[in-house]
Amino acid sequence: MSGGYDLNLFASPPDCNFLCSVCHGVLKRPVRLPCSHIFCKKCILRWLARQKTCPCCRKEVKRKKMVHVNKLRRTIGRLEVKCKNAEAGCSVTCPLAHRRGHQDSCPFELMACPHEGCTARVLRGALAEHRQHCPHGAQERCPLGCGATLGPVERARHNCYRELREAWSWRQERSRTLVLGLLRRMREVHRTANLVRRQLAQLGGFLEEEDAMLVGAPQGEAEATPEGSMGAEM
Repeated sequence: MSGGYDLNLFASPPDCNFLCSVCHGVLKRPVRLPCSHIFCKKCILRWLARQKTCPCCRKEVKRKKMVHVNKLRRTIGRLEVKCKNAEAGCSVTCPLAHRRGHQDSCPFELMACPHEGCTARVLRGALAEHRQHCPHGAQERCPLGCGATLGPVERARHNCYRELREAWSWRQERSRTLVLGLLRRMREVHRTANLVRRQLAQLGGFLEEEDAMLVGAPQGEAEATPEGSMGAEM
């Protein structure tokens, strides 16, 4: 692969001083050797991996002696280039350094349809229309991450955060109602326990009185029995 820029990329033929002697393209990340010859960094590194000499003068070269030519790089960055989508219809030209920024907004850039299951690639300028009529766009998941599957009409009015907030409020109110109901039940249980405790205390006192009466009854009856039997005999 060539290390430099393709000549067809430029709006007008670049100066011959901007060309790499290895790939014959426009210099990309130019570096200068001690012998003053300039090459693309990628090209010269690939060359030096096989031979340790300059491609032009055959002088011995050490990688540590290479120097980046940043001034030349900035000069080349100001050369006018065509958009890579020129064959598709884009007529824009811009400095080489700004080429990537234009591509990120070029209406002639091919884009993949975002609908799941659709493999179509359409121009960025026609992507919005394609999405409206895409057969795979009838149902798609909420882009905000709530997990809901929405149709075109639902997507237009879907507010993920509002629905999540309403669901959270409903759950919070339900939790508050459950807690209040639990507190009421606990108070009722507490009152019932106190009532049972009092009734048990009363029952205990009553049983003690009964036990005392039962324990004292036989002695009284024993004292009264002789007189009663004698009276009965008489």
